[in-house]
Amino acid sequence: QVQLVESGGGLVQPGESPRLSCVTSGNIFSIYTMGWYRQAPGKERELVATITSAGITNYADSVKGRFTISRHNVGDTIYLRMSTVKPEDTAIYYCNLNAYRGPILLNYWGQGTQVTVSS
Repeated sequence: QVQLVESGGGLVQPGESPRLSCVTSGNIFSIYTMGWYRQAPGKERELVATITSAGITNYADSVKGRFTISRHNVGDTIYLRMSTVKPEDTAIYYCNLNAYRGPILLNYWGQGTQVTVSS
């Protein structure tokens, strides 16, 4: 069973630079992409950033230049460095994994970690 566990959320002040981590475990085969999504109160879940197995990254326009996604291949861990956070970055941040098992692309989600940006 594949599990994704996020950490690093909490209450942060505007302008700070917290880092989120997502550790994966279980029987993971060929990883296609990993990424971060977020959901603010009353809004739909949206993409924040993704990274492919080849290290190609993609960012939402709202975080481009402020957030950095990276991946540590040992243990299939990904990070999200959030720089100069703003109150509008407040949301539950979810880790996402897409991996192939044979010809089938499987999708997994973590339980989420709350990030609240407030002074």
